[in-house]
Amino acid sequence: MPSQDSTAGQDYTDRLRGLEQPMWKRVLDVQRPYRWNLRRLFGDREVLDIGCGLGRCLAHLAPRGVGVDHNPHSIAECRERGMTAYTTTEFPDSEHAVPGRYGGMLAAHLVEHMPHAQAVEILTGYLDYLAPDARLVLICPQEAGYKSDATHVEYADLDALTDVAGQLGFTPVKRSSFPLPRPAGKVFKYNEFVLVADRS
Repeated sequence: MPSQDSTAGQDYTDRLRGLEQPMWKRVLDVQRPYRWNLRRLFGDREVLDIGCGLGRCLAHLAPRGVGVDHNPHSIAECRERGMTAYTTTEFPDSEHAVPGRYGGMLAAHLVEHMPHAQAVEILTGYLDYLAPDARLVLICPQEAGYKSDATHVEYADLDALTDVAGQLGFTPVKRSSFPLPRPAGKVFKYNEFVLVADRS
């Protein structure tokens, strides 16, 4: 049974769902800048979203996103919301597991949940599904966001994400702090490191 600090169980899915619930978040459409940014970075590429959770980024990428996550409860939630998503064990046998199909791969709030070497190992397993000119986007929380979640394992700044991308065969084309300048990350838990890299 997953521990309380694991991302694999029903409790983690419930936690993610609870974070989405406040009415003010929906009324103010707080996801608008993040949605705009992802669409801008990927354009019209079909994107494989690794560690998709409840599908927040999949919704931003619709209708060109396919999600994968190890948490079956989160995948069930994605499907209830009308998104295409698979567990890590289901995906290889799915109709969407086509070599060279995807022009982009996203790992948003994945790398910090494990040692970076493990993140490289996991993402390497999906490289065959990417087109030769594919784009990789890695997103991780800054200090305040990192401290806010007990399931975080290893902090990843832009240098760490650049290293992960390089090990996967991608060359960085943009490194940024989003949506606010870098100093905000020490107090604003939704400020993120965003690394954009293209296949070398």
